[in-house]
Amino acid sequence: MADTASPTSPGTPPKGPRHWPTWLALGVMWLAARLPWPVQRALGAGIGALAFAVAGERRRAARANLALCLPAMPEPARETLLRESFRDLGIGLFEFARAWWGSVTPMRRTVRVEGVEAIEAIRAQGRGVLLVSGHFMTLEMCGRLMCDHLPLAGMYRRHRSPVMEWAVKRGRLRYACAMFANAELRPAMRHLKQGGLLWYAPDQDMRGKETVFAPFFGVPAATITATHQFARLTGCAVVPFFHRREGADYVLRLGEPLEDFPSTDPVADSTRVNAAIEAMVREAPSQYLWIHRRFKRRPPGVATPYR
Repeated sequence: MADTASPTSPGTPPKGPRHWPTWLALGVMWLAARLPWPVQRALGAGIGALAFAVAGERRRAARANLALCLPAMPEPARETLLRESFRDLGIGLFEFARAWWGSVTPMRRTVRVEGVEAIEAIRAQGRGVLLVSGHFMTLEMCGRLMCDHLPLAGMYRRHRSPVMEWAVKRGRLRYACAMFANAELRPAMRHLKQGGLLWYAPDQDMRGKETVFAPFFGVPAATITATHQFARLTGCAVVPFFHRREGADYVLRLGEPLEDFPSTDPVADSTRVNAAIEAMVREAPSQYLWIHRRFKRRPPGVATPYR
């Protein structure tokens, strides 16, 4: 990244022959973002089916996650859900591209949004709001649609490729008011202290970060304690952000703020956050990112489920 990059600017795009392959790939994504939405959905479903067939390691990880999280579901039903999750994974690739570089006019015609008034009431008190969600394939599209109603900032993980870092940040800053890398905690907290809104997804195993083991679908999962820390250090409200696709429509719902949050116990708070994300998953199970190895770190003496 160039030195001119900031939470509100992507900086100067990197150039040079070594970056040309990435620029070519971005060009393909830019063109894909402009296809008609029905075509994108059909192509995405096909790409998802192909990924299911060839991405054996990720398929096995998703199958293991589903077996851990939904043990009461009959195995044939889990296998159907697994295939549906790959279909939604493929569609989600086009949703990401369209959110960053395309038009969301078709989605705006049918989107349903609930709970904005409650957030505005919290902001009127001068209090920041941390919107907590999970890693769903709809997250980018729904984030952009929510930005039509609220001035959201977001947190993200930096890309190793400087071209992708520039491009993704530039795409997100088309609609988000700021983007904070996961290492930019102080400016993110400052944003919350000043009454801003910050969207955060704490449902992945972040090695090297402060984590605790908290249940997710009843299974101990290494969970980052940042939600507890943000609330403790800034006094912000923590609000679950539910979002899903229903056919070609989108439903965005802001839940009730977590009461008496934070407590003095980061494990208890992380358990509550995981429970909120679990409720989101149950509303749209096929749209969750099951291919992530959510349980790759295990408590002492517990074997890995990924083999």
